Amino acid sequence: MTNAPHLKDPRTAYPAPLFPSQPQSMPGLAREMAPTPDHGETSYRGSSRLVGRKALVTGGDSGIGRAAAIAFAREGADVAIAYLPEEEADAQQVIALIGEAGRKALALPGDIQDEAWCRALVEKTVKELGGLDLLVINAGRQQYREQIEDLSTADFDRTMKTNLCALHWIAQAAVPHLPPGASVITTASIQAYEPSPILLDYATTKAGIVAYTKALAKQLIAKGVRANVVAPGPVWTVLQPSGGQPDEKVKNFGKDSDFGRPGQPVELAPVYVLLASQEASFINGEVYGVTGGKGVA
Repeated sequence: MTNAPHLKDPRTAYPAPLFPSQPQSMPGLAREMAPTPDHGETSYRGSSRLVGRKALVTGGDSGIGRAAAIAFAREGADVAIAYLPEEEADAQQVIALIGEAGRKALALPGDIQDEAWCRALVEKTVKELGGLDLLVINAGRQQYREQIEDLSTADFDRTMKTNLCALHWIAQAAVPHLPPGASVITTASIQAYEPSPILLDYATTKAGIVAYTKALAKQLIAKGVRANVVAPGPVWTVLQPSGGQPDEKVKNFGKDSDFGRPGQPVELAPVYVLLASQEASFINGEVYGVTGGKGVA
């Protein structure tokens, strides 16, 4: 038995259900969640693993994207974050944290359902940061529908454009700027492997992200650029109470994980840092599951 003071029981390290009812309108704000998600604002400590890097993170205002952006800055990278204009309040907190880490921050409000904006945000990043060598395509749309009859063409189209089309547009615009040694990281989900019946369109896009990234990795390695996927399980982000799950599921979110709780965004940050860094120089086309014990197959 050890009494090491730095060890924490992972089952009780973060909040567990039952959570309060907290519905929000899409896209929602992390600051209005209870409990507030831990994105690493006070807990993530860097160790100079990404000094001098130039990063673009979509969905960088909250959730996993926010955790990655904070971690990248504290590891020494300049960071641009893309987000919806309605998420400005959360985004400005991230911009401030990047600045406090002594790195350059770039705010890119806009809607990635617009192809022209997807291409423009890449160009703005390259111009303002002086290059691009770390790309995290993370922003996603998740709106549950109980039955296939409830999933309208407009719903389906918005999910496809946000989760898949934008991935292609941003990657296509970014690749000409990525030097050898650069890294592309996409965010899929356990939904790609164990789809929920109420997330028909979302799960479809997440499976597509896995396939797209694996194929892209085979192309890009010929240029010396790596591409990998992170596939989270239940993570406590604003995606859930803003229409991503029914209220009853939000109250019990993460209960069925091996830990009896959802993951916190900060718990995924080290995986993004690893895949971004030179320490992952022989990792390409892989899917890293952070699923609370459920795995990916």
